[in-house]
Amino acid sequence: MVSNCPSDSIDSPLGKGIDLFNRGEYYACHDVLEAIWIEATMVEKPFYQGILQIAVGLYHLGNHNWQGASILLGEGVNRLRPFEPAYAGVDVAGLVDCGWAWLTALHQTGRERVVEVAAAIPQAQGKPIPGASPIAIAGIEAPLVLPALYIYSGETAPSDFAAGDPSSADRET
Repeated sequence: MVSNCPSDSIDSPLGKGIDLFNRGEYYACHDVLEAIWIEATMVEKPFYQGILQIAVGLYHLGNHNWQGASILLGEGVNRLRPFEPAYAGVDVAGLVDCGWAWLTALHQTGRERVVEVAAAIPQAQGKPIPGASPIAIAGIEAPLVLPALYIYSGETAPSDFAAGDPSSADRET
């Protein structure tokens, strides 16, 4: 069982890592979270590693590395699942859904279309705007709609995440 820590206890390095992720600075996010991961308890290690793996997966995608992106997005999503719906003030369920959607897009389009999927990254970076058009991959026949690349934390969470107190819930593993 993984217990959540209060959302107001988000430490400065985690907040910095989330900020870097939300700005699309995925490799820098990895560096910050790796430093936290090294010092984390055994219970917390998969949480930090999951976020940094999704970040590095997106970094690989931006460099058109289909295999690296696929592996790291998948591993990151799977490491974070035990921490759903929220942990340490982070909307883990939203990040898992986001990582899974981008991984699915990579697999549905295939290795030969990695450039088109990567081209959607700049459109997806930043806080989602309510009512904005969904992010679609150019040149793909079947409509693939992708979520914004944004990690919600306690102070930036959408109303449905903030309404329930995610910091008080426990999650069985």
